[in-house]
Parts: sequence; structure tokens; C-alpha cells
Amino acid sequence: MQIKVTTRHGQLSDEHQEIIREKVGRLIHHFPRLMMIEAIVDVKDDEKIVELQVSAEHKHDFVATERSKDLFAAVDRVLDKLDQQIRKYKDRIQDHRHTPPMGGEANHK
Repeated sequence: MQIKVTTRHGQLSDEHQEIIREKVGRLIHHFPRLMMIEAIVDVKDDEKIVELQVSAEHKHDFVATERSKDLFAAVDRVLDKLDQQIRKYKDRIQDHRHTPPMGGEANHK
């Protein structure tokens, strides 16, 4: 899986970029079919805007944005949003595969 960190309107230290890569890399534990994660950090004077764009197999993409004065607070919150999206998607595709046909056991009585 590829993790890319991009900044707009400012710079992030290598240390901050590495921390972001480490944090977003944990998403793979929830859904191993992730192909690429791009973290776009807009560094404004009083506020940081973090957008995560996640590409998964079968052309399914997830996107979330969060803003905060604290960079890592924004990263953590945007990760929570993405984690919810991924879990919801994962539950939906698993339910689809494992739901028994309608009227399955009821018709056998």
C-alpha cells in the first residue's frame, strides 16, 4: 500500500509527515484491500485542514476532511471518520455475501 503526504500553503517537517504516515497506515488493519492513501494537509496560519483520500480495490474510494488548530487532532478526527466509512462499507459487503436467501429456513418447516 502506498501512503502519500502532500502539503498546501506551507511545510510539514519530516517528523510530522512520518507520524501522519504511521497513523494513517493503521487503516490497513481494518481493511487490507486498501491500495493507496493520500493525506493532503492544508497548513494555514491558525488552522490545519487534513483531507484523506483512500483508494481500495474494485474502484471504491473513501474521502474525509477535518480541520483543527492542532494538526494531530485533525488527523485523529479524520481517521475516525474514515474508519467509520470503511467499517460501514466492510459490513455492507460482508452482510451481502452472508445473508441467507429470503424465506430460507422458514419454508423448510
